[in-house]
Amino acid sequence: MVKINENYLKLKGNYLFAEIARRVEKFKNSKPEANIIKLGIGDVTRPLADATVGAMHKAVDEMAKAESFRGYGPEQGYDFLRDKIVEFEYKSKGLNISADEIFISDGSKCDTGNIQEIFGTDNRVAVTDPVYPVYIDTNVMAGRTGVNKDGRYENIIYLSCNAENNFVPELPSERADMIYFCYPNNPTGMTLSREQLKKWVDYAIEEKSVILYDAAYEAYIREDGIPHSIYEIEGARKVAIEFRSFSKNAAFTGTRCAYTVIPKDVMAYTIEGEAHPLNNLWNRRHSTKFNGVAYVIQRAAEAVFSDQGQKQINEIIDYYMTNAKIIRQGLENIGIKVFGGVNAPYIWLKTPNGLDSWEFFDKLLGEAHLVGTPGVGFGPSGQGYFRLTAFGNRENTEEAVERFRTKLNLE
Repeated sequence: MVKINENYLKLKGNYLFAEIARRVEKFKNSKPEANIIKLGIGDVTRPLADATVGAMHKAVDEMAKAESFRGYGPEQGYDFLRDKIVEFEYKSKGLNISADEIFISDGSKCDTGNIQEIFGTDNRVAVTDPVYPVYIDTNVMAGRTGVNKDGRYENIIYLSCNAENNFVPELPSERADMIYFCYPNNPTGMTLSREQLKKWVDYAIEEKSVILYDAAYEAYIREDGIPHSIYEIEGARKVAIEFRSFSKNAAFTGTRCAYTVIPKDVMAYTIEGEAHPLNNLWNRRHSTKFNGVAYVIQRAAEAVFSDQGQKQINEIIDYYMTNAKIIRQGLENIGIKVFGGVNAPYIWLKTPNGLDSWEFFDKLLGEAHLVGTPGVGFGPSGQGYFRLTAFGNRENTEEAVERFRTKLNLE
């Protein structure tokens, strides 16, 4: 009798987005004439930059000729891309990262989920709450948790982040071995200062823990003094793994390219206390289970770092951040408490009049024909909050803000 991995039975169903789709479909059936604008999407909408498209066309032409055709590439990524990443993202900022500490992949979602495979199942996991669900679900699948009770899994350390603590996670009272961070944060759009991150790096050094740092939105940081990389923090090379992506800065959500940085200094330990470099372990896992990102795609990613590519993707980012400013200021003007939207494309609002997240969802859909994401879907601490994104087009963004002002009854 074949047996299943019973840890999968602990997973909650895809309740959040399935329930959003169900409610939107029901509303459309009752009011087919309604023009619904969706501000819940976490996907980009602007097209690929010309520089990356041109690079892909050139690479496709190479693949069409015997003398320049390429088959399997290096699982870790081609040197031309890894070297560019070192030069532009780390060396230019005075950070000591080498090319063999970078692993090219097909997405940060995959990497943040897969990375847990190289860690023992008896490690305690800490996550901010609210949180990107992949961090939790993949650890549930691996067997690091108990069952879900009242929206939280047993054996997970939840670091509550809300307006009361200015969305800054506090050091846990119990030992955390694997600490997941995402900054700028999805879903709240908030950031941590160098001083705040330094406390966590020091904690990880003292406890021999590892920080799993998702920096997928670092390109959206606009304020000075906000770290773009955790390696800007002294000591982070000893305890941090960083995840970066081309999805949100260069519109690669459908093109798929990202990378994970694992310094050779980062260690984990056997039961007997013997240290092992995680760079070696991930290289073994990566090489065994992954055949590498397509050559054509890696050439497109390389073009992101050209002068033309940098200019074009910065224009895309500016477009979205202008949308974020329009949403943020528009909601503030009508008295809604808003967070994020300054260094990230996400706007996190406090639901008005004491409404819970789903009550506000229904109100927003019914009165203004707008769709966002209920904050409670990201964790218990998201109850009473709501996420909007700036990834739509300008016309819909401006229309959505106008509907907030004229259609939504906040009395």
